[in-house]
Amino acid sequence: MALQDIHGPQLAHGTTTLAFRFRNGVIAAADTRSSCGSYVACPASRKVIPVHQHLLGTTSGTSADCATWYRVLQRELRLRALREGQLPSVAGAAKLLSAMMSRYRGLDLCVATALCGWDRSGPALFYVYSDGTCLQGDIFSVGSGSPYAYGVLDRGYRYDMTTQEAYALARRAVAHATHRDAYSGGSVDLFHVRESGWEYVSRNDAWVLYSELQKLPEPEKEEEASEAVSEPATPQKAGESGDLTAGGSRMPGETEVL
Repeated sequence: MALQDIHGPQLAHGTTTLAFRFRNGVIAAADTRSSCGSYVACPASRKVIPVHQHLLGTTSGTSADCATWYRVLQRELRLRALREGQLPSVAGAAKLLSAMMSRYRGLDLCVATALCGWDRSGPALFYVYSDGTCLQGDIFSVGSGSPYAYGVLDRGYRYDMTTQEAYALARRAVAHATHRDAYSGGSVDLFHVRESGWEYVSRNDAWVLYSELQKLPEPEKEEEASEAVSEPATPQKAGESGDLTAGGSRMPGETEVL
């Protein structure tokens, strides 16, 4: 039994992280809010961590566990690169992390990560969990906001999308998740893994992004609206208009009676 189970309250943790593979590499994005129950512990934390020059990882779970295991993975990959004289593959890094954490299964570790990289086989993406799970795929979203992010990703994802379309999709997915999930928020960090290495693209305020996505068309001006409404015709008594038509002339064939 963990020490916190005996002496401390159970605190809910939440986040929104995502990663997807497309023709120009791998996109990784995450919010920046670190929560501890209903308390925002840090509004500007980093949840996408560089592991190697060609490899990134998203973090979801307990912050201390994630930071510890990423440091262990960074050390092991640097040693392996020195021994073998080449960059370790993304699949090898994922299997290594999975094997190391599986030894501590049952000790309340909480680490869920998406490893994003580019190796000799091209762009690659793996999901690794602290119980030893290791899965390969094209789209992963992890955290309490992941159901909302998946809704946006499933609708807009295409493998052949352009780089700018991929950036917009990742920002939109995280922004929507931060709006719906109380444990996600802050800003949206965006990373891009290319063949030449990873790149930190941007950090944008999540609320500003969501507001821009939800802009509604401007309402009609009052003048235009009033002109569109026709005024009711004023009733006239018989004989006042001289039986005139709308153009102001008498009906054809009629003469004026004096």
